[in-house]
Amino acid sequence: MSTEDWRSPAAYQYAATMEPASLAWEFLRRNPDYRNAYKAAPAQADDGTDGPGRRWGLRFPCRSKSAR
Repeated sequence: MSTEDWRSPAAYQYAATMEPASLAWEFLRRNPDYRNAYKAAPAQADDGTDGPGRRWGLRFPCRSKSAR
């Protein structure tokens, strides 16, 4: 865990080199409303047609597959 002060500009210098999608994810994952929706969502995958993913503008081009 970083010991830098979160209010320090140096703590966020990495953001200047992030791709737009990565920057959007950093913003979204810190949003308390999103975090609450994620916790309340059903365990099954969201296919992007309904559910919490649509509200947050998330797109899933295909269903995820098992890693096994």
